[in-house]
Amino acid sequence: MTYADDDRKPRRSRLRVGLATVLFIFYLGFVMWVTMTPSLDGVGVDTVADRVLSVLHRIGVPESFGYMELEFAANIGMFIPLGFLLGLALPGWGWWLALILLPAYSIGIEWFQSEFLGDRVGDVRDIISNSLGAWIGTLIAATLRAMVHARDAKVLARAKWEEERARRTQRASRDPNRTAVLEELGVPVDRTPTAPTRQIPF
Repeated sequence: MTYADDDRKPRRSRLRVGLATVLFIFYLGFVMWVTMTPSLDGVGVDTVADRVLSVLHRIGVPESFGYMELEFAANIGMFIPLGFLLGLALPGWGWWLALILLPAYSIGIEWFQSEFLGDRVGDVRDIISNSLGAWIGTLIAATLRAMVHARDAKVLARAKWEEERARRTQRASRDPNRTAVLEELGVPVDRTPTAPTRQIPF
């Protein structure tokens, strides 16, 4: 099948979908470990948070930016990759589902923490921050996909235009009168009886 005969939209990249799906599964496992662990005291979270706050305050961040604000920002950052990867893995028509699924997942996390993890407390602020991060990541993925789709569409349109031009030139080359006109206009004319047809490079 040639470019000129192919009116389909640019194909979905299987490599992108497969890689995004694998990375999403691994990162989801990390998020589940962070959010479902009964206690993170043993991994030094408080110590790391104190060090981060100390650095931030030294570089000019107001002292009012404390542990709660850092936790809110960290929750946003944790869910950005989740939204980004899910936005890439979902079908083209369904990327927006991530805008619903991930906030629902965050609600489930907070419910599980409040019901089954005595040392963890469900917090509405965590749902808000997680949802914000998920939406940011998903919108970044949607923007990237739109840019790639537009680029691929232009490449296919250019290729189909060039192939159609080559076909018209070949047909004109069989007519001496048309050939003379084309040559006067400076249009290259292929005088071979047949010309190879380029195939779609997929």
